[in-house]
Amino acid sequence: QVQPVESGGGLVQAGGSLKLSCTASGGTFGSYTIGWFRQTPGKEREFVAATRWSGGGPWYSDSVKGRFSIAKDRANSAIYLQMSMLGPEDTAVYYCGAGRPIVSTVATASAYYYWGQGTQVTVSS
Repeated sequence: QVQPVESGGGLVQAGGSLKLSCTASGGTFGSYTIGWFRQTPGKEREFVAATRWSGGGPWYSDSVKGRFSIAKDRANSAIYLQMSMLGPEDTAVYYCGAGRPIVSTVATASAYYYWGQGTQVTVSS
């Protein structure tokens, strides 16, 4: 079992950048796939990006491709989501999930077993 912990959210102006971190409390990500999702009130959790800790990926949603990048830091057992060219439409609570989805379900929230508490990202126009 792994418990993801997110950090790095905050308020940023449109066009700015922000870097989110996801670490594994109590262990490492091992063979898990780590996915970043985001959610706004009244909407379903939306896939953003994912990578497989042991190799594989990354995968990105079309809405963030070219603006966001996901990276692994093995020394610190962390996954980063570097977000740039942010717009108000990126405002959401960002969640880090861990699971073992097959490639066809990597963008499906229900394929992830463990979730962090989320971190708020607010982009002002």
